Amino acid sequence: LKAAYTHEANVRFQAATKGFIMAQEMVGDIMWETGGADNRQALQFINYTWDSGLDWIFGMFWNPMYLAIRDANSVLDNLDAANISEARKNGYAAEARFIRAVCYYQLYLHFGPVPLRKTTLGTELGLAKSTEEEIRTFIESELTSIVSSLPNPGSQEEYGRAHKGAALAFLCKFYLNTKQWQKCADAAKQVTNLNAYLLNPSYTAMFRVENERNKEYIWVRPAAPSPVSGPGNDWCAYVFPPGFQSDPVTGITFQSNYRNYAAQYRLYDAFYNSFAANDVRRTMIITSYINGSGQRISLLNNNDTRAMKFWPDPASIEGGGGNDIPQIRYADILMSRAEALNELNGVNAESISLINQIRARAGVTPISASDFGSAGALREHIIRERSWEFYCEGLRRQDLVRTGKLVQYALARGAANAKPHHVVFPIPQQALDSDPLLKQNAGY
Repeated sequence: LKAAYTHEANVRFQAATKGFIMAQEMVGDIMWETGGADNRQALQFINYTWDSGLDWIFGMFWNPMYLAIRDANSVLDNLDAANISEARKNGYAAEARFIRAVCYYQLYLHFGPVPLRKTTLGTELGLAKSTEEEIRTFIESELTSIVSSLPNPGSQEEYGRAHKGAALAFLCKFYLNTKQWQKCADAAKQVTNLNAYLLNPSYTAMFRVENERNKEYIWVRPAAPSPVSGPGNDWCAYVFPPGFQSDPVTGITFQSNYRNYAAQYRLYDAFYNSFAANDVRRTMIITSYINGSGQRISLLNNNDTRAMKFWPDPASIEGGGGNDIPQIRYADILMSRAEALNELNGVNAESISLINQIRARAGVTPISASDFGSAGALREHIIRERSWEFYCEGLRRQDLVRTGKLVQYALARGAANAKPHHVVFPIPQQALDSDPLLKQNAGY
């Protein structure tokens, strides 16, 4: 089980924090990148020129998932022979099934239906893709059936292990992204009814390392100062502008243990300018800085503002900090229920109230039902609200795919290669070479 968690933690961390987030955000309307070793990968996502041989597609989205699935299956295949109590067997089985289901959910988001390997026993090397119905049914049935066997949030034996809140939150997000609106709304309510989660009072403080174990984080990508303690949150090393010494507005000051790499992760002006002027969430975006010569350099009006969402860890080692990266926050659950209820009932009081909880923390004017003439109008607002709330957390791609806007937004910003089949990635060539029954996704 420890090996399965180790691989699953790598799935959550996706080999590198910045790589996972980059691939999810740069296909959309929020981020782009120049320079450094990452540029070859980044350009493929920005310009929609990726193919089945792109390193990060195999190394971040495919291989870690199947390694975790293999180890989870090994646990399940051997539990009966273990000399432990039945209660512990049931608990370990639920955790292994959680890991496996979450990995298949991630695979499904990126590739659509994939081969379903449910055991390590007598499995042929070749395995064809599942059908759409088979993989959806499997993910749903696994998550729903293990909830009762998992501990309550905070009661798990170790931080980072599976619990009821995580299983229900993944169910909620699975239902959201498969447009099963009533089930999504119900799962979101179940998460709320656990009475374990709250919106963190301060949006900006939430992402700092000292506050990482807060009541808004449901499931995280774990990080620790690297390289000593394993995968570090190196986000800031790719976001610091050239020669960065300080930002008088946020108070960030460059330290000797930080790094400033050649790769430069930037935001589009259109995204920065879409915020209300008084939106607290925008204050985490640097618009100017002091360089090593004491000059103040403006980043505005050049698609060059920088998202310092993950405030640098003062104890970073070689640029890698300990800030855990949220994969599902309670704010996401509230927004998911708001979206689902809008799709079910049109503009309604509860959806407005849920969105206003998010907006109140951000310090912006509440919305009202009278602001929206239709469910479609509120849907448009929700997708914008989600961009302001969750930017640089790796959620933008799935939001744009779900709402049918991925290719539209890519074309609008000039990614002329974007085509309808790009809503899924290609099956990696390494996987095709190793499995004669596996077929490439359409369009690749």
